[in-house]
Amino acid sequence: MATERGPRVTKRRGETRQRLLEAALVVFAEEGFGRSTVEQVCSRAGYSRGAFYSNFSTLDELFLAMWEQRSADHVARMREAFEASEQESAPDLQGVVEHLLRAVPLDEEWYRVSAEFTAHALRSPDLRRVIADRERAIAASTLPFLLKALAGIGRVVPDPEALSQALVAVHDGTALQCLSEPGDAVVRRRRTDLFTRVVIAYSNESGEES
Repeated sequence: MATERGPRVTKRRGETRQRLLEAALVVFAEEGFGRSTVEQVCSRAGYSRGAFYSNFSTLDELFLAMWEQRSADHVARMREAFEASEQESAPDLQGVVEHLLRAVPLDEEWYRVSAEFTAHALRSPDLRRVIADRERAIAASTLPFLLKALAGIGRVVPDPEALSQALVAVHDGTALQCLSEPGDAVVRRRRTDLFTRVVIAYSNESGEES
């Protein structure tokens, strides 16, 4: 009987944790991370404070768990996008960039939440280190898909870390522009063009001098 009860408790705990994560995203997006409280998250999820503290010690910890989950989803999207790219009969640079953008869609709700948490984290040396470490881990997990796709069209990247940082900077900057003017097709087109130019700038055709 004890062994049968264990998995059910584990499953229930997982469901509670997931509902708290989903509720927190809504609360953070609506209220702002700095103004959100444990009580608001629990109320949205339909749980007591006890349920929260049996899963997370702070809202910071909850956000980082949310980020970890979204990072895993991001890696999965990158894999799917570039597996689709490999199936194309004659992929080119534009196709590679289009698949890359498909893997990093614009999400206003997440942008608002993550931007506010980043500002909060910059006030804490410990959180700064956590963010830097997690950004490096995400890059290490996703960049190989892009490098393989570029190799498939005859391009090599001398400094993958530099390319990764440049792409993150372009994504963050153009995301704000696109979300500020959601109906402007020109802004979206320029986002794609800028991604393409960055990939060209940080890669060479096979056989070129670096």
